[in-house]
Amino acid sequence: MRLVIVSNRLPFTIKEEMGRFTFKPSAGGLVSGLSAYLDSLRGSSITRKPYLWIGWPGTYLKKEHREEIKKVAYSEYLAYPIFIPEKSMDQFYHGFCNKTIWPLFHYFPSYVVYEEGYWDQYKKVNELFCDAMTEVLKPGDAVWVHDYHLMLLPGLLRNRFSDIPIGFFLHIPFPAYDIFSLLPGKWRYEILYGLLGADLIGFHTFEYTQHFLNCVLRILGLEHNMGAIEVEGRSVKVDAFPMGIDFKRYNKSSSSKSVKAQMLDLKKNLGSLKTIMSIDRLDYSKGVVNRLRGYEVFLEKHPEWHGKVVLLLVVVPSRVGVEHYQLMKRQIDELVGKINGRFGSIQWVPIIYQYRHLPLEPLTAIYNVSDIALITPLRDGMNLVCKEYVASRADKKGVLILSETCGAARELLEAIIINPNHEEEVADAILKGLEMNEEEQRKRMDAMQSRLKLYDVNQWAGTFIHVLNQVKKDQKIFPNRILGDTVRKRMVQAFSNAKSRAIFLDYDGTLAPFSPAPRFAGPDAETMEILEALSKDEKNVVVIVSGRDKGTLDEWFGSLKVNLVAEHGAWIKEEGKEWKLIRPLVKSWKNGIRRILDIYSHRLQGSFVEEKEYSIAWHYREANPESASAVVKELIDYLVYFTSNIDVQIIRGSKVVEVRCASVDKGIAAVYFLSLKPFDFTMAIGDDYTDEDLFRALPQKSWTIKVGTGKTVARYNLKNFMEVRELLHSIVRQ
Repeated sequence: MRLVIVSNRLPFTIKEEMGRFTFKPSAGGLVSGLSAYLDSLRGSSITRKPYLWIGWPGTYLKKEHREEIKKVAYSEYLAYPIFIPEKSMDQFYHGFCNKTIWPLFHYFPSYVVYEEGYWDQYKKVNELFCDAMTEVLKPGDAVWVHDYHLMLLPGLLRNRFSDIPIGFFLHIPFPAYDIFSLLPGKWRYEILYGLLGADLIGFHTFEYTQHFLNCVLRILGLEHNMGAIEVEGRSVKVDAFPMGIDFKRYNKSSSSKSVKAQMLDLKKNLGSLKTIMSIDRLDYSKGVVNRLRGYEVFLEKHPEWHGKVVLLLVVVPSRVGVEHYQLMKRQIDELVGKINGRFGSIQWVPIIYQYRHLPLEPLTAIYNVSDIALITPLRDGMNLVCKEYVASRADKKGVLILSETCGAARELLEAIIINPNHEEEVADAILKGLEMNEEEQRKRMDAMQSRLKLYDVNQWAGTFIHVLNQVKKDQKIFPNRILGDTVRKRMVQAFSNAKSRAIFLDYDGTLAPFSPAPRFAGPDAETMEILEALSKDEKNVVVIVSGRDKGTLDEWFGSLKVNLVAEHGAWIKEEGKEWKLIRPLVKSWKNGIRRILDIYSHRLQGSFVEEKEYSIAWHYREANPESASAVVKELIDYLVYFTSNIDVQIIRGSKVVEVRCASVDKGIAAVYFLSLKPFDFTMAIGDDYTDEDLFRALPQKSWTIKVGTGKTVARYNLKNFMEVRELLHSIVRQ
């Protein structure tokens, strides 16, 4: 298997200098983490080229240079660059990604820009990635798509490669429903469906996983079972995979000569000062301003620490051109100047401030000399800096102060966990860290290091790929038996050869889509055309088997030469005859059930009760899916208890709970029609739980078809009502 990594940026950036092209390493946790994993993969794999990395090379190149760059990229980096027009990339990256998705997913809705042109370019760039990938994907490849830049790509790839394993991992938070729903309707729909093109969707924490599942439920109406969502014949797995780091690399770093030398220089310059480290990209989500204000409060409250402590503040330049970042840079500059001017002296500067990128060795040196790591983002997907700090401390000294709103806080429980918005809490945490004895430091650091060592970046990536492969295996072991072309041809041929045919058809969800309310679900012209064509053939006995009441079925289909079954089998009507009960039934139980269902319809907005002669249904298709999920479970539990000594059945269908007389079902009705005369072709199509009774009642060689996914006794599956119509059209035309 070849692993195809797809990300917005490649692990290198191409620079053109004096007519020559150079490849410079890209920065960032995603690149460094994946590179470490791929290095191990490359070194241990029997095959020489076990992976391919696809992404944007960081610049726009003229066509005459592209082939040369592609050759170098592949031979030296196992990479395949995608060249994006400058305007598209600007509106895609600086526009939709950085001005829409980034602030929204980090809970800064007031910063979000809603620009239709940005969205159009976001879609276009995702399509360009998909187009480029079709040129290089091979049978046996597995695709791993990364981060918020490419959330539409899994769905685009799925449309072109139906069987290829596709994984997606989001490296930033996935927001709660009330934040995500601030996106325009069509954007949020397309993003969710784009993500669901993957077989496995990964997040850093269970919290983000739950947010995603909740959005899928409330926006798309798709429920999950233990994190598995059924989507168009596939089971999509959603789970948490906290990203690790290259623990050994950081843990061994302090023993290198270069790092030791830089540590000595730092200690010489810092003297006996207790050192607090703060290293972050220039980003409003990192909470640098809040952190500085917390440090200022600490200095106000504890003058005894003046001249004894220093804050090493390193801010790494990021996303030049985003106006909020430039404003924040000015705020940081002014606040540092204010604090140094207010508390500093000729002998002591409270903050040493640098605005620059730090290579690995000087960064590791700072980790090792810092008594405290002050890492307090306002919102962060994971935050690897805190993990790097912990891993780097081979001496097991140091204190980590960590924000509760970053993903790493779920793992590094021995850190001092604080609310980054509360300046007093930040100040108190600094004091606690400065006063913590070495024994306590070692105890905490040892526990955190053990955890990071066990679940490093290789374990993170390896686990994700293993689960992706397992999901694909499960899909093959438990296939949804989609009615393919070969079987379809055999079925049409069997229909053509038959002298007497019985055709049982459900209505809602089978011949027609579901409607918000039963009264809006009447058959359209295409449905009537198909049924009329089938019923005109003297060889056919057509039976519409529905949960609808007999009056509605008469109104809709009374003009056709068809047989009708109402209320899931309670009533039957042979062509040209009157309605009759399939067996004597009672309905005295209905009033008590009606009262219960009325109470629950008042509790859940959008739900309503539909009463039939021998059954009663509670519909909740228009209700809030999240609220409905809890209410439905409670209602069913109560109904089971309430009806324990009543001869009724409780059926949970598609967005409906129905109570009906026991010993009545669609299967019994089907047996009645099959007893009227012999048939040499029998077919049944349905989508609901109640149709399982129908499938079971038919002869073993019958053509039984379930619409949708999930467990079924039917022999085959079709994806939706449109495919049912296509199948019936092909039968009629034979």
